[in-house]
Amino acid sequence: MIKLKDGGPAFPQPNHIIDTDRGREEARGWMQDSGMSLRDWFAGQFLTTAEIMGMADGKEIATACYKMADAMLAAREAK
Repeated sequence: MIKLKDGGPAFPQPNHIIDTDRGREEARGWMQDSGMSLRDWFAGQFLTTAEIMGMADGKEIATACYKMADAMLAAREAK
């Protein structure tokens, strides 16, 4: 399986304790929420621009958004 370079999590949250049973010590556990990928975040940020550019087809818009996101990730790695 190939791991997609997605930039990692966009809004990572540190591991934190959750209390699933309000006060019962044995019901606690650890949870990590990494949120959406940075690639998804970049693609979403470009969405409005793609629409303004006159793209109407959903597949065309999605392709353009992820193409821009991939270019942004490549530029970020090249620094």
